Formats: sequence, C-alpha cells, structure tokens
Amino acid sequence: MLPPLPVLSDYGISPDYGFLPPELPLERLPDPYYNKWEAVVANLQGLILSKRLRGVIERLPVLSTAGLEHDSEWRRAYSLLCFMAHGYIWGGDSPSERLPPAISVPLLHISDYLEVLPVATYAAVCLWNFKPLFVDEHVDNLENLATLTTFTGSIDESWFYLVSVAIEARGAPILPLMLTAIEAARINDSAIVTACLRRFAERLDDLGTLLQRIHEGCDPHVFYHRIRPFLAGSKNMAEAGLPNGMLYEDGTGTEKFRQYSGGSNAQSSIIQFFDIALGIEHRPTGEKKDVSSESELEGTAPPSKHNFLLEMRKYMPGPHRRFLEDFTMVANIRDYVEANQGNFELTAAYDACLAMLRAFRDKHINVVTRYIVLKTRESRSHSRSKSPEATRHKVNIATASRQDTDDYSGKKKLKGTGGTALLPFLKQARDETGEPILNQWAKRVASREFRSQGQGDFFLGKLDEHPDEEIETGLAGTWTIDDNAGGICHY
Repeated sequence: MLPPLPVLSDYGISPDYGFLPPELPLERLPDPYYNKWEAVVANLQGLILSKRLRGVIERLPVLSTAGLEHDSEWRRAYSLLCFMAHGYIWGGDSPSERLPPAISVPLLHISDYLEVLPVATYAAVCLWNFKPLFVDEHVDNLENLATLTTFTGSIDESWFYLVSVAIEARGAPILPLMLTAIEAARINDSAIVTACLRRFAERLDDLGTLLQRIHEGCDPHVFYHRIRPFLAGSKNMAEAGLPNGMLYEDGTGTEKFRQYSGGSNAQSSIIQFFDIALGIEHRPTGEKKDVSSESELEGTAPPSKHNFLLEMRKYMPGPHRRFLEDFTMVANIRDYVEANQGNFELTAAYDACLAMLRAFRDKHINVVTRYIVLKTRESRSHSRSKSPEATRHKVNIATASRQDTDDYSGKKKLKGTGGTALLPFLKQARDETGEPILNQWAKRVASREFRSQGQGDFFLGKLDEHPDEEIETGLAGTWTIDDNAGGICHY
C-alpha cells in the first residue's frame, strides 16, 4: 500500500507562503519581560560600531523562556538571540570563543523547542526576519518587503536577506502543485502531471529572475567585508580565530566546545524540495556517477551517504526537515516520466523543469563568483600592498580570506560560514540536475556551458587566471572538498 501524501499544514507549511511562517513574524515580543533583548537588538548596529555590545550582553540577566507562548514568539526570540550571539562573537577585533549565559542558556532552550540548531541559521536571518510594508500585498514582491533585524543597518544586508524571502514566497505554490502531480501519477493521469510540470518550469524561470535581482541592492564589496563576517559559524574556523569552535556557557561548568556551520541557503527547504520532486540525486562533492552499479541497486533504496545537503537539514526547523523526509517517501515523478517516455508532452515538460532548475543553479554560480570568488582574489591582491600589521588588525573570515599564500594556484582553502566546497560543489550540483533529462537533444543542450564574451580588456581578463581555484563559501562563507562538506551557498 502506498504511503499517504504529506499534508502541508501538519508541518506548519502554508500553500501560500511555503516554508515561511504561516503568520507574519512578530516585530516585537509582546511580554515586556523581554524588553532587554529587544532593546539590545534595536541598538545592535550602534553597539557593534562602538564595540560596546559585549559589555552590554555580559551585564544582561539570564531571562527565562517561560513567558514565550505562541510559536511566533519562540521564533522571534530565537532570531533575536542569534543576532545577539553573532554580534557578540564577531563584533570585536577578534572573535570571542565563548557565549555568556545571558545568551547561551535561553538560546539552547529555544533551539530545542524549535528543533533547530543554536546558531544564526537561514531560518533566523531570512525565514523569520521580515515584514511586509503593505499588509494587503503579497510577500513575494521584493518592493513590499523589509527586514526586522540586521547587523549593519545597511540596505545591502536587508536586500541580501529579502531576495531569499521573496524566492521562498514565490516558490510556495510549487509545493501543493507537485503534491497534485504525485497524486495524478498514482492514478496514471498524465495530462495533470504534464500540466503541473509545465507550471513548475514556468515558476522556476520566475525564481531565476528574482535571484538575479540581488545585484540591484547588494554591493559585493559591502557583502564580502561587512555582512559576511557576521554570518560565520564556528565549524572549520581556525583561520578566522575559532580553532576549537564555540563554548556555550550554561553555568554547569561541564560545557564542551561546539562547532556549527553558519547560515547557508542549502538550509532552505524549498531548494531541496525541488530536487526531491524531480528525483535529482546529489552525491558527495567530487564523487562521479557510478553507472556500473546502477543495475545492481535497481529496486532497492539508494545507499545512505553523508553529504552537505543532508547535513544542512539538521539546520532546518524540525517540521520542515520531517516534511522533506516524508515527501521523499512519496516522490514518484521521475519514475513515472521514465515509465512513459513515449509521451512526448510529458517528457518535454519534465526536461523543461530540469533545464530551468539547472539554469537557476547557473545563475547562482554567477552570483557566487561575483560576491565571493572575485572579491576573495581582489582582497588577496590588496593585502600584498599592506603591512602585516594593517592586514591582521581584525580577525574574521574576511581577513582570513585575505591572508596571502605561497601557493596562489588556489590550493589554499579559505574558511567561511557554510563549511562547504564552493565552485566544485556548485558545478557538480548543477550537472547532477541535468542527469535525469530524457531527451538526448535536451541533454546535449543542458550540458553546454555558456560563456559571455568579454570586451577585450587584457588586464580585466587577469581576474580569471585561476578559474578552477578552490575558493569556498556558504550563505556568506566557504566550502571544503571533504566528504562531510559541500553544498549550495546563498542563491
């Protein structure tokens, strides 16, 4: 007997807002008991600039979470504490490897309640950190969105988060759409499956257009040097000043160092939903497709492999993570299309979805190249002209990325927020997106790499001396090539 289809509301998911909260995020906790948290966050930028944030937080009392009632209040508290925590860690000339009890005690409790890790996740800075400017307009419109909290107070930081919020909202209708397609495939209604896939492809194309709008309001220099450092986690961060990770002080005296990845858009459930819906399989970074073993595995569940995308599910809110797991059990679109390859309209619609998702990932690679790869090379170049004292005055992931290396061939691995391997992973994820394409002509087109022609500037061209350099990043950070790393950074 086939398992029942997941019901979105059982996981706190809305057909209109997707993985965004079904009710708008609170702009302030209603209980005045939490005014101290709200006051710190309301003045976060000034406290960071004046380097007084750590002193203020260290004088805070340890507040109880007993006053938090509705889920929206727990989410607001989680977001507040994550912003305070990362401001405390990265707001000085060097990072702090300890979080005082005023933050760590309530943050650990709230994280347990929400089933999300105690670090500035994608949920903390994007999903639960926005408001509409006009309540009668939908939140998939970028011109109707504002952030609740930022580290820098800059338009660039707000825009960086809000592009993701708009993508989440614009992609929300795909959730019920693909559940309908799965149900139609079960009863062999190819017309409905085809119609759903066509609408899916159109919506993916729309999301790609939204993604490219990040260039309108977020300057790469501001992102790389001012925003990115605050989003770093504590995993693989030795070069940025956290060799052991973070100590979450809880007053027990038995605390151990913890290591968490920073925010990454691989923590966005909707992007992983797309892959599951279309039957796309991602392998650990650097691992090739094993064609010879496919026949042996036919009819059996795929072997469990550790990779970055699965690792990032731990950073999603618990209900969202469970939805993806349950949705995987019922996803049947790829099998249905492969069993009906003679239906040209069906296969064309499926291939169109794969092509649009692959194009989306191409646009993502372009964003990462502009905001991370080129800025890293530029920073390394600038650091050579500065004295060591000037270069090392501040320690975070931006200054760690600037540190020179004798091996400029690109073998030095930079450390950043997501703890993942950047270009190798992204290109592999893009290529894997096209693997299920059935039409051979479409497969050839999808496998082509399109390059825009430059304007013949010899010196500008030198920026691409090392196109395969293994620079690394997450939502704002880096990637390694290990089996326990890799993933999609901020799209």
